[in-house]
Amino acid sequence: MTPHFSLAELDCKCGCDAPARVLARLQVLAEALEVLREYIGAPINVISGYRCPKRNVAVGGAPLSRHLYGDAADIQVDGFTGAQLLEVTEELIAAGTLPEGGLGIYRSKPMTLHYDCRGKRTRWVH
Repeated sequence: MTPHFSLAELDCKCGCDAPARVLARLQVLAEALEVLREYIGAPINVISGYRCPKRNVAVGGAPLSRHLYGDAADIQVDGFTGAQLLEVTEELIAAGTLPEGGLGIYRSKPMTLHYDCRGKRTRWVH
């Protein structure tokens, strides 16, 4: 998909293949993550990308989670806190370098950043 992100990395972790209807959105997501990776200069660990409906229920995802549409990723980067990733991503969105979308921090250990390319601004902390 991009130099640093494969379809397998963004596909559902249950082992099913992403349906054709989400592949274009996964491509946009991969390109956005590539921009973020180049900017921070560090590999991005994709915890969750596309989720099939069954996987989304299993992990406690929201009923209308952007992961179901293939335009969301939960990520971690070694050496960055979730707050630092949020700040950098906000900067890139404000500069027009990344598509606008949802940003959320999950207080897992280590903290995880959710980023999606939904096209409208949404923010939260869990």
